[in-house]
Amino acid sequence: MTNVLAFLGPVPTAPGGGLSMLLPLLLIPLLYLLMIRPQQKRQKQWQAMMSAIKAGDRVTTAGGIRGTILSIKDDAIILRVAPDNLKLEIAKNAIASVTQENGS
Repeated sequence: MTNVLAFLGPVPTAPGGGLSMLLPLLLIPLLYLLMIRPQQKRQKQWQAMMSAIKAGDRVTTAGGIRGTILSIKDDAIILRVAPDNLKLEIAKNAIASVTQENGS
């Protein structure tokens, strides 16, 4: 059995086919502006916050634990958590935000 499509000849393309090929190239800058750039901005803000933390700052972890920083190690932080003054060692990258600085 022979291929029926071979006898039909070339298939005509829709007008404006060049535009559909340029569409992905036009969407790349839009993707950058809407998704990548804001994420980079948040990452820079988080890094600036992490470099500014010190003992005595009140922080909130990504898990929702709030406490006061007692000491800072290379990759870990010791938190004092109320009401029983529990001491927790958490990973430094688990800090979500500085909720209140000591004395401010």
